[in-house]
Amino acid sequence: MSINFAMWKTALWTLVKMDQKEEWDRLDVVSKWLIATRSAVTVVTVYSCVIAGLLAGRDGYFRFLPWLIVTLGLFIAHGANNLLNDYTDYRRGVDQDNYFRTQYGVHPLVQGFWNAKQQLRWFAVTGTLAVLSGIFALIYTGFSGIVIGLFALGALVLLLYSWPLKYLGLGELFIFLIWGPIMIAGVYIVLARGWTDHVWYVALAGVPFGLSVASINIGKHIDKLDADRRKGVGTLPVRIGERVARMINMTVLLLIYLVILYLIFVPRYFTPVMLLVFLAGRRLVVALGVLSKPRPESPPEGYPAWPTWFSAFAFHHNRLFGGLFILGLMVDTLLRVFLPGFWPMH
Repeated sequence: MSINFAMWKTALWTLVKMDQKEEWDRLDVVSKWLIATRSAVTVVTVYSCVIAGLLAGRDGYFRFLPWLIVTLGLFIAHGANNLLNDYTDYRRGVDQDNYFRTQYGVHPLVQGFWNAKQQLRWFAVTGTLAVLSGIFALIYTGFSGIVIGLFALGALVLLLYSWPLKYLGLGELFIFLIWGPIMIAGVYIVLARGWTDHVWYVALAGVPFGLSVASINIGKHIDKLDADRRKGVGTLPVRIGERVARMINMTVLLLIYLVILYLIFVPRYFTPVMLLVFLAGRRLVVALGVLSKPRPESPPEGYPAWPTWFSAFAFHHNRLFGGLFILGLMVDTLLRVFLPGFWPMH
């Protein structure tokens, strides 16, 4: 078995589909982990941590090694969540009978690439690495009370998201909170080694990216609404219906840009350079247009990403928006550090 760096890159960028166990068995350990944890999606965790690091750098708190350890730990924790989610759905019979999840990416359990005990073993190792990163954060911050609380909250959501939160229509809300204000403010707090006066602004600055991540999750749950309803999975779209869920997701996408405008022109926490994110406007308009209509019964000719539909367009928007958001923050940070008198906060 040789290390397949090309597969690492592929798995970090796209959801890999694979049908032959022989092909799976030839993969190295890292490739298997990246594919099984759907790392093309979990990379949003890295985006959240980069945003937190830049905001900490603006205020003089950034340290590379602690940031790297926490970022890797959270990325691995997200992977652990996906492994547990797949195991839980498999054990509950949700992922059987050509369910939506098995149509867009590798599901090692359903496809027989490994068994339930192996899945749990991968989860245990992954979770242990994530916990070690959390312990480092606790030690680095002198066992700060707020960090202990965030550590406990993260562990609870990881264990409870698959069931019961997702079944109660609360999964989408927690996706927004965790990958937006909580994770971004949390990493900032670790780097600052405790609470600072700017934490509330940092949390608000995390809202736009958290909304963009939630838009993918809501879109995915609309895409598989019928399948979830048959399986008894009570996601938000199942509980409120497709039309209302589409309207909510359109609102979520628009709020991303409204919050950024607020942060630029009211408290002036961001400088006008953050208007750079509006270069993602074309993808926003396309996503809004898709969401304004019901999901088609079958894919349009030449469409490559079926059965994902709403989630695919939300993901397409998130990739460009997230990159522009981070690029804007890089310039914004440089302006705050080297030209502190430019665009002063109110």
